[in-house]
Amino acid sequence: QVQLVESGGGFVQAGGSLRLSCAASRRIFSAMIMGWYRQAPGKQRELVAVINDGGTTNYADFVKGRVTISRDNAKNTVYLQMNSLKPEDTAVYYCHAELLRAHYWGQGTQVTVSS
Repeated sequence: QVQLVESGGGFVQAGGSLRLSCAASRRIFSAMIMGWYRQAPGKQRELVAVINDGGTTNYADFVKGRVTISRDNAKNTVYLQMNSLKPEDTAVYYCHAELLRAHYWGQGTQVTVSS
């Protein structure tokens, strides 16, 4: 079982920045594929960014150039640095982990961007 705990969400004005963190409970964090998803009210959950165990990253088109995903295997933590935030980035952001075809989710952290 993997537990994921997100932090770092909050309220920010358009153009601002936030850094989300997700701490994982398993020591084999380095083997996990980690990702961030988001879900806005009335919309489906969508992928924001993902980083694999080798450090390769992939981003959704709507955040490219504004968001950076990174991981610190020594701290069992994945980060999402978000810059130039827009009101349409307002959503609950969820941390996701994949390990040996099993999927795990955090509880989510709210990000609200005002115009």
